[in-house]
Amino acid sequence: MPPPVPIRLPEALTTPDDEVALKLLAEYYGHPYGAPHALTGAGFDVWDSTGTRAEDANRFTADDLVALMFLSLAVPASTALVLLGDRVADFAGLLAEVGPDRDLADEEEPLHPGWPAWRLYQELLEVPGVGRTTASKLLARKRPRLLPVWDTETAKVTGARSKHWEPLRLALRADGKVLHRRLLRLRDLAGLPSQVSALRVFDVICWREGIRRHAATPAPRRRWSR
Repeated sequence: MPPPVPIRLPEALTTPDDEVALKLLAEYYGHPYGAPHALTGAGFDVWDSTGTRAEDANRFTADDLVALMFLSLAVPASTALVLLGDRVADFAGLLAEVGPDRDLADEEEPLHPGWPAWRLYQELLEVPGVGRTTASKLLARKRPRLLPVWDTETAKVTGARSKHWEPLRLALRADGKVLHRRLLRLRDLAGLPSQVSALRVFDVICWREGIRRHAATPAPRRRWSR
């Protein structure tokens, strides 16, 4: 198996100054958290209309599909029927094999194609209507500390366009997990809830930085965040 391509950090994380990173988080989550100018994607991390999210950790739910809408992803009805009906037991078994949520930075062994999360990811890609971005966001809903969101904008910033889990794991573990610890510190400084994982802090910083680079006009209030 070839060595992973190193991941490129967003510019906001290449300097010890937290100001730019905190500004990007405030643009996304609002300041204070949940302020009217927050983007709808802020709801992705905390949406739990039934109050049973913890109990449903090993199965995809309607709440997960609603949460995708906060990131501008609408799952077709035929896809929902597979995830919530026809193959609900299959995916429940695969999620159980992944094990409980835990920090990607704590995974000591290299991630490989036989890793349970990889198998789950590949099975999701077999569902009509599910591509790489949708699969990654579904997994991030179920294991937010372990499995990162991926989309084309974050890929442009990081340079990790495929098989990004292992490069990110290495970056988070480097130098005594300094990046992982910084992301958690940024979360606390930004006043974000504990449901926002280190991976989501990284994702949001990357995404906002990418949007700043490529967008010609500023974002309107309460616009879709993906």
